[in-house]
Amino acid sequence: MSLNRYSISFIGLILFHLTVLLFLISDISISYKEALIFFQEDKNILSYIVNISSTIFGQNDFSLRVPFLMFYMGSAILMYLLTNDYFKSQRDRLINLAIFMILPGVNSAALVVNESIIVIFFTLLYIYFYKIKEKNYYLLLVLFLFIDNSFAILFLALFFYSIKIKENMMIAISLILFGISMSMYGFDIGAKPQGYFLDTFGIYATIFSPVLFLYFFYAIYRIGIKYDKDIFWYISMTAFGLSLIFSLRQRIEIEDFAPFVVIAIPIMVKLFIHSLRIRLKEFRKMHYLIARVALVILVLNFAGFVFNKYFYLIIENPKKHFAYKYHIAKELANKLKSTGITAISIDDKSLMLRLKFYGIGYSDKYYLTKLKNVKYNQIIEVNYHNKVIEKFYIIDL
Repeated sequence: MSLNRYSISFIGLILFHLTVLLFLISDISISYKEALIFFQEDKNILSYIVNISSTIFGQNDFSLRVPFLMFYMGSAILMYLLTNDYFKSQRDRLINLAIFMILPGVNSAALVVNESIIVIFFTLLYIYFYKIKEKNYYLLLVLFLFIDNSFAILFLALFFYSIKIKENMMIAISLILFGISMSMYGFDIGAKPQGYFLDTFGIYATIFSPVLFLYFFYAIYRIGIKYDKDIFWYISMTAFGLSLIFSLRQRIEIEDFAPFVVIAIPIMVKLFIHSLRIRLKEFRKMHYLIARVALVILVLNFAGFVFNKYFYLIIENPKKHFAYKYHIAKELANKLKSTGITAISIDDKSLMLRLKFYGIGYSDKYYLTKLKNVKYNQIIEVNYHNKVIEKFYIIDL
């Protein structure tokens, strides 16, 4: 079977993005939260994934992050397959995929040990079977119960959607699964009432990028009052609506909601293109301006994500860098090993756990600290682009 230019463009887009993200794996360190997941005794799906991967590929950054990168690539492929008949042209389909792939929130989820990209993948997998294969795999929904608590949102969305399409079996099963999920996990709504509504908006703006989020808000509303609402809309609207309701009284775990909200990308792109093309050319200037601004911001966000270490050159306090918690540890471990130290004690227990991942054990022979006013034997500097980010002092005990 010969490939047309759009299929070649799709393959090229996937391979380019895969190459960039594989490059980034070598550029970041394990965070404290990820180290806790890796070394925790009470296993969950994330710890099983990273430990099985490390058994196969060895204990390194590649084995830690590649499983989530594969879920990301699988999600991109499913998004492409799902939109085969969703858009009028293959070019629109590629635009949709490109936007999905460079969303700031989706990009970060591709490399971080987190349930978000797993939830996105399985949600798209279910939609694929339902829309493309025209089969409702209820066993897949049952499996979701044991993957993550956030799938309760999907079950509730399917309940609302099945009422709309009058599918009685789906109504019953989605409601039952929602009830089971809530009894197994629930959502924490017992906190002292505090308003985090604006905080939630801010987080969504960083996940989408500001302009794209504003258009998401408009698209959800516009489709809700005027156009036919499909399964993408019901899933995104349910997650977004619940997150706003919960945020009226407490700070929410955005990871529970965001994976379902980003499912809205196809309906956003479809609405924008429809709104553009029904207008005469002389009345399209505002649409082109919005598209250009949104695209520029997305590309700049992606460039900042890829070349994030250069921000240290302009940030006075390195700890204010948005990715600081994913830096330092690997470089520090390598420099310790280069001095012949493979075990050390340290006053920062979180950093100690991160170093453990890179083969630095505990010993009372050496002591590592960032305090300057001590009598030290060695200094270790962590540099990015010839700028000293952190200094550590080694004391020979």
